[in-house]
Amino acid sequence: MLSGSKNIRFSDAQAAIEAFGFRLDRVSNHIYLHPDVKELINLQDVNGKVKPYQIKQFLEIVERYHLELEDEP
Repeated sequence: MLSGSKNIRFSDAQAAIEAFGFRLDRVSNHIYLHPDVKELINLQDVNGKVKPYQIKQFLEIVERYHLELEDEP
């Protein structure tokens, strides 16, 4: 993801977003919310891939809010 790849699988993007504490809110597009973040994450599944600009937005939010990976239960 950090390399700017344009071939990130949708399922991998979902797993990464959830690992940072975002939870799926609704599925119109896939909208994710985080309790400590004002912005939402919007993912679109395009033939099993996620749009590169959406990954870029996600990474910018992680950096801006200093989010860390959550511990697995």
